[in-house]
Amino acid sequence: MTFWRIGTGGVSVSVKVQPKSRHPGLQGRAPAVDGERLRIGVAEAAEDGRANHAACATLAHALNLPASSVSVALGATSREKTLRVAGDPAAIVARLAAL
Repeated sequence: MTFWRIGTGGVSVSVKVQPKSRHPGLQGRAPAVDGERLRIGVAEAAEDGRANHAACATLAHALNLPASSVSVALGATSREKTLRVAGDPAAIVARLAAL
């Protein structure tokens, strides 16, 4: 099972965010009860949405997309989140598969 799901006008990506990480950036994949998740480490603390913003920016950078195209769809206060990537689903899935 993949960590993304194609939707209308974009892709939903299941992630696990590690705030205050010593090694920020994409950290591979992690198993979860409901399937695989993409691991993202961020240097920011989980305060005032800073870790969420950093996770969105990290994923956008990895996909070579503007930061505004990635947003938190579910799990704003949890480490396990669903990020919504807006854009052409075929192009986004191709970039996600290459991660």
